[in-house]
Amino acid sequence: MRKRDTYAYRAFAWMMGAVFSFSLMALSGREALIQLDTFELMLYRSLIGIIIILTIGGIAGNLGQINLRNMKLHITRNLFHFAGQNLWFYAVAIIPFAQLFALEFSFPIWVALAAPFLLGEKLTKPRLFSAIVGFAGVLIVTRPGIATFDFGVLAGALCAIGFAGSYIYTKKLTRVASVICILFWMSAIQAILGLMIAGLDGEIPIPDPETMIWVVVITFTGLTAHYCITRALELAPAVIVAPLDFLRLPLIAVIGMLFYGEIIDIFIISGAILIVCANYANVHWENKQQKQMLTTNGN
Repeated sequence: MRKRDTYAYRAFAWMMGAVFSFSLMALSGREALIQLDTFELMLYRSLIGIIIILTIGGIAGNLGQINLRNMKLHITRNLFHFAGQNLWFYAVAIIPFAQLFALEFSFPIWVALAAPFLLGEKLTKPRLFSAIVGFAGVLIVTRPGIATFDFGVLAGALCAIGFAGSYIYTKKLTRVASVICILFWMSAIQAILGLMIAGLDGEIPIPDPETMIWVVVITFTGLTAHYCITRALELAPAVIVAPLDFLRLPLIAVIGMLFYGEIIDIFIISGAILIVCANYANVHWENKQQKQMLTTNGN
């Protein structure tokens, strides 16, 4: 077996870890939200995240990388992520898993549209075409104006915009801050936001043991999912890795049917296919452009 093939199989294995992690996080979120609201869930998740990050950072000896620089970027990034994650958890409790995941996959569309203004990147014709096709898929999944439209669908659509903003400002932060610094302030800032909003009614319930287990699972699966994606990207190009993430859709659809009796209609399936194809086309074009640039520079 060729070395390149070995790397591809290892990348596939890491992406399967990410797929299962994201799916388990959705399942755990729906169970935890039986007792907690989304803000309370984010509060406890962030507090546990701080403990994990400080423990791992202390063992690795890189806690010194955590600093107060670039706080404006940290705050902006986490306002987007906090909003997106709360909307995601709100939607996960009330709409079919597959519908939410299909809407979540539209976040690269919003990244492509916002990148020229926030990152100085060009809105090329392929990116614009992918955005239009992907947005058409979003419209098919959400079906605005149809009687079946509800706030859960709206939350699922809007969470993608929150994740897009988080992605853009994370990209800005990676230029000036370490990973552990970004993760620490993510958990710390979102813990503060969760405490402020969850405490508005003067009552923050303490989760029962079963719910706390789900919260811990959510925290760990969130970390392992992103770690698995990072390792996969180290082994294989994005054009191979990114489409593997779309395997979440059939897996979560099966989980929804087996555990919650969810029925997936033709609109969700066809809209999801459009969104996935748009994202794949964009990743393929970006990879092709990078190869051409490397070839040109090499000459």
